[in-house]
Amino acid sequence: MTESKKNVLSYIDEKSPMIIDVSDKIWEFAELSLREFQSGALYAKVLKEEGFEVEHPFDNIETAFRASYGSGKPVIGILAEYDALTGLSQAPGSGKREELVANGNGHGCGHNLLGAGAMAAALGIKKYLEEKGEGSGKVILYGCPGEEGAATKAFMARDGVFAECDAALTWHPGNVNQVTSGTCNTCIQTEYKFTGVASHAAGAPEFGRSALDAVELMNIGVQFLREHMPSTARIHYSITDPGGDSPNVVQPRAQVLYMVRSIWARDAIALQERVDRIAQAAAMMTDTVMEKKFIDGCSNTVPNKVLETLLWENFNEADMPVYTDEEMKLAKALYDSVEVKNKELPGAATSEDQAVYEYVDEKSCHGTKAMNDFLIPYLYSEKPRMGSTDVGDVSWCVPTAQINTATYPAQAPGHSWQNVSCGKTSIAHKGMLLAGKVLAAAAIDLLEKPEVLAAAKEEFEKKMKRYQGYFCPVPEGAVPVVPGEKM
Repeated sequence: MTESKKNVLSYIDEKSPMIIDVSDKIWEFAELSLREFQSGALYAKVLKEEGFEVEHPFDNIETAFRASYGSGKPVIGILAEYDALTGLSQAPGSGKREELVANGNGHGCGHNLLGAGAMAAALGIKKYLEEKGEGSGKVILYGCPGEEGAATKAFMARDGVFAECDAALTWHPGNVNQVTSGTCNTCIQTEYKFTGVASHAAGAPEFGRSALDAVELMNIGVQFLREHMPSTARIHYSITDPGGDSPNVVQPRAQVLYMVRSIWARDAIALQERVDRIAQAAAMMTDTVMEKKFIDGCSNTVPNKVLETLLWENFNEADMPVYTDEEMKLAKALYDSVEVKNKELPGAATSEDQAVYEYVDEKSCHGTKAMNDFLIPYLYSEKPRMGSTDVGDVSWCVPTAQINTATYPAQAPGHSWQNVSCGKTSIAHKGMLLAGKVLAAAAIDLLEKPEVLAAAKEEFEKKMKRYQGYFCPVPEGAVPVVPGEKM
C-alpha cells in the first residue's frame, strides 16, 4: 500500500468518531423517502464544517445535496443514501424483536451506514487532494435521498448531473464483503387512481360506479398478463387506498401502486405500456375515470470490470474487521433469530464459479458462521439479478462500481429488524469504515493512474455502443414524489 493511501486511511480512522456519530444520528432520525429533512441538513452542516462546498437542496430535490472539494481533473463521484423504511422500528443491539416506536421507521437497508461510509470516503479523498494541491482533481459527494421508492439518482441522471464525473464509486451495507458485479432489473413505479360515484350499495347500486371494482379488475387483468411476459420480468402491486371501510357504500375512489421490472429499460417501458392499457380497460369496464401518476423509474446496472478490479485490489489490501466476543455474541443471537435461513452459501458470485464456491464454503464453515469475516473472491459477471437500484442510472452515465461490506450477521435478510438492530452497533461501524477506506483507496488510484481511468472509460464507451446508449425510464417533466399518498 502506498504512503499516500496509508495517510488517507489513518485520516479516516482519525475522523471515525464523527463519522460514527453521523451514522447513529441518521439511524435515530429514521426518515422515509424524500422526507429526510434532518438527515440532509445534518450532512450539509457537517460537510460545510469539513471544508466542502455544499449545495442543499440540490437538483430541485429538497433533501438532496452535492458536496464538492478540489479542482481540475479527474472528478470522482461518491454516492450517498440515507432514507429509512416503514414498520421497522427496533431497539439497537438487541437479539430479539423490540420496537422502539409502535409501527415506527427503521434503517432496515442500512442507509444510515451507506451515507456515512460514503462521507468517510469523500473525507479521505479530500485529505489526499489537500496535500496534492490546486488542480489535482475533485471529489463530489452526492446526497441521493429516496432510494426506497423515489429513485432520485435516476432523476439526477436524466438531468445530466453525473456528466461532470469521470467515475463514480459507492457501496451498500450487507452481510458479506465483496465487490459487486452483474446487472439487475430496470424498475418503474406507477400509481393508478380510479374515481367513480358513491351510492348506497343495497338501496341504489345502479347509481354507483365502483372505483374499487376498477382496481380489482385491473389486478385480474395483470394476473393474466403474467403468462405472456418474459420470464425475467416481474410485476408487483399494492392497493394504497381501497376507498373506505364500509361494504354498504359503492366506493367512489380507489388507488393502486404498481411496480414493473424487466432487465432492459426499453423492455420495462414496453411492459409498463401494457399495464397502462389494462388500467384504462378496467376504467372502461366500470365506467370510472383513471388517472395515472409516474412515481419513479431506475435502470439496470452496467458492470465495469476495470473499476471492479480496482476495488478488488484495494479490498485485498484492507484489513478485515476483527470482532470481540461481545460482538460475536450479538451476531450469533441475530443469526439464530432468522427463522428461515438461506440454504445458499453467501456471496453473489458463489453459485457462478466452483473455485469461489469452494473458498466460501471453507471460510464460512459451510455457511454456518455468524459473521462473514472474510473477503469473497471477485468474479466479473453480466448475469441479471432480480432486485433494482438507482445506482444503475449512474452506471449508464459514467463508469461506476460498488462493493458490499459485512455490517450485519450472516443470514440477516434485507429490510429486516435484524439489520436495524445491528445498524447502530460497533459491528456495523467497522463494516462502514472499511467501506469508506476501500472507496477512498480506489479513488486515489484513479487520481494517480490515468491509464486505469482511461481503460474504465474505454470499457464504458464500448458497452454504451453495444447496449445502444442510455434509455432513461424517467420521463421529462416528472418530479420525485412520495409513493402511496392519495392523489
